[in-house]
Amino acid sequence: MDKVKRLTSENGVVIFSKSTCCLCYAVNILFQEIGVIPYVHEIDQDPEGREMEKALLRMGCNTPPVPAVFIGGTLVGSTNEVMSLHLSGSLNQQLKPYLAQ
Repeated sequence: MDKVKRLTSENGVVIFSKSTCCLCYAVNILFQEIGVIPYVHEIDQDPEGREMEKALLRMGCNTPPVPAVFIGGTLVGSTNEVMSLHLSGSLNQQLKPYLAQ
């Protein structure tokens, strides 16, 4: 849990991902197309990945817990939540402070 909290507090936009997850890739590409370069943490490449996965579930992520998107240290959710925000136009508002310069 500590590593998840640290990463989300140190980086504006964080995607917890697995390298084989196509939905994780799609969310990452969406953010890049908006103009935000997220910090992507591949939990399947991390020795503490299992513990991080459990921590994400405890924080309210769905099963499976990836992609788990945090903006400004706050859990936004997974693919469904991100796409809903995007379609409503509010995702861009949340991402404005993190646009690549």
